[in-house]
Amino acid sequence: MKKIVFVLLFGIISVSAPAREVVNLNRSWKFTPGYEVRKNVFTEVNLPHTWNLDALSGKANYDRGLMNYEKSIDIPASWEGKSIYLRFKGVNSVATVFVNGKCMGEHRGGYTAFVFDITPYVTVGKANTVMVRVNNAMQLDVMPLLGDFNMYGGIYRDVELIVTEPEHISLTDYASSGVYLTPQINVGAGFTPTLVNAKIVLTGRQGISAFAGMTVRVRVGDVSQETAVKNDTVNIPITITKPHLWQGAKDPYLYTVETTLIKDGQEIDRVIEQFGIRQYNVDPNNGFFLNGEHVQLRGVCRHQDHAMIGNALYPANHREDMDLMREMGVNAIRLAHYPQDKMMYDLCDEYGFVVWAEIPFIGPGGYRDKGFVDQQSFKDNGKQQLLEMIHQNYNHPSICFWGLFNELNEKGDNPGDYIRELNDLAHATDPTRKTTAATNISAALNKITDVMAWNNYFGWYGSKPSSIGTWADRTHKEYPNTPIGISEYGAGASIYQQQDSLKQPDPGSYWHPENWQTYFHEEHWKAIDSRPFLWGTFVWNMFDFGAAHRTEGEIKGINDKGLVTFDRATRKDAFYFYKANWNTSDAFVYIAERRRTDRSTPEQQIKIYSNQPEVELVVNGRSLGKKRGDYGTFIYDITLVAGKNTITARSGKTIKDSVIFVLR
Repeated sequence: MKKIVFVLLFGIISVSAPAREVVNLNRSWKFTPGYEVRKNVFTEVNLPHTWNLDALSGKANYDRGLMNYEKSIDIPASWEGKSIYLRFKGVNSVATVFVNGKCMGEHRGGYTAFVFDITPYVTVGKANTVMVRVNNAMQLDVMPLLGDFNMYGGIYRDVELIVTEPEHISLTDYASSGVYLTPQINVGAGFTPTLVNAKIVLTGRQGISAFAGMTVRVRVGDVSQETAVKNDTVNIPITITKPHLWQGAKDPYLYTVETTLIKDGQEIDRVIEQFGIRQYNVDPNNGFFLNGEHVQLRGVCRHQDHAMIGNALYPANHREDMDLMREMGVNAIRLAHYPQDKMMYDLCDEYGFVVWAEIPFIGPGGYRDKGFVDQQSFKDNGKQQLLEMIHQNYNHPSICFWGLFNELNEKGDNPGDYIRELNDLAHATDPTRKTTAATNISAALNKITDVMAWNNYFGWYGSKPSSIGTWADRTHKEYPNTPIGISEYGAGASIYQQQDSLKQPDPGSYWHPENWQTYFHEEHWKAIDSRPFLWGTFVWNMFDFGAAHRTEGEIKGINDKGLVTFDRATRKDAFYFYKANWNTSDAFVYIAERRRTDRSTPEQQIKIYSNQPEVELVVNGRSLGKKRGDYGTFIYDITLVAGKNTITARSGKTIKDSVIFVLR
């Protein structure tokens, strides 16, 4: 697909840009516990890194404390007169940075990027020392205060050294790209033309006088606009006469945008990023609309950790997750419960997923502690993290919702007034997007954000799965003018735990049979699909994830509500149920309950999932005929013979699946 260019983004990728160099610093850090005082005692590690693999064993008191990272960096003599920055993409959760023993400052919050200007503190032509003291201990003035997930410590995302001319597109405006693109779409004229305002923030060592005679140019394909710099914020309007819209998964078209700072006719800095043009709205009765077209948001939630490596992920891990979601037919994602790696937002732009991005303002849910402390330092930290999330991700067309909290309550310190402050701040910073939140109670705080969603587990924590429909109808009536959605729904399952009958398990036990999770999702999706007023629904969770305090399911320390196992190796049966309903393009058939290979009675019911209109079942070489399904589900009653039985489901000649069941 041909892409037009809109030049902006985090200059971090612009290695080829004039006068801007980016050096990856992931290799060879000296790692020591905070208590280590002996010289030359360290472990060499590469980034991304976490010291909390102990949490993956279900150790509830995993190591949450202070650790040190140290590295020598060469500053060549050719950088004399340049501006030099350190950029960290994610350090959990408090990072204090030193250069040559001098403190650069502290960043509080583990899920957003931050930048330090280290120019005055380095010596060119020599080796310089960087030390980062990282603390992931619980602190009452840093979000999150608690959560049903592991809070891995470490420098777990990339670190970069960025070198620019003294005058450049800003790196320190909340660690953003320094470029903000805001489309003003002419909906009444069929989206044409579209005016895009490019706001560029500049930095110069001598203040605004340093920019005398300079210009900024923004180019989108063949369209280019240039203006003289009059202050450190430049606004450039660009008209795209026939915009190619970002249409979600159907057509996730992206422009490439180039922003250039020019001095005496020479380019001295350039930032490149991608950008999409789209318009959306949410209706209380009819749900989500993208560019005037109704889209049923079929969403999942995603925690960022993986088995064996915690949250120290590589690019291949992010893409693997996205590919699994796309295979299932996902078109929306709630990135819970914190800002995630920039690559995830890039991939969501590329794949056409609608995104709910949120800050880690997390309540107790069913646990004992508070998620909100009514003290100024805590409230300031939450605002800082919200501003960083919005500024750093402003240009992603996939992001439609800024999430402000998850499962807070009004007991003790009531967070209501503070949530209103966050809501106002989000709108003031980004008037183009909706705010939302996830709640699990009935309270006044549910009526603050633009749209609202609920975490419900009918059929897992009590009640029955079909109750979700009753709840949805009642809540829609209670909130007639607010679009409502489901931010979480799910049930635990172990691929190693199978049962003959369908029986609801105790969620707190070590017995989480797979077939109950499958039934749970079948019943939920049927109720959800028939209620178009639900603006979006999000399965909890796409993947099993680490939660060291949990003692349930197949193994302690794991929340097993994922549709895919923690190691991403096995898709659970419920994955294929959703694939049958959500993915219409990749033809398949799948025999469910296949891991219950041993059968104790001859009379059995076979369940098949497929996105094909008709499926045929063959048992031991004999066809039982073709059937049409309901919600991608096909049911056959069969009789097994003693010993091995070969079961084959097929649609046409090439789409098939086979298993062997043994009658003992």
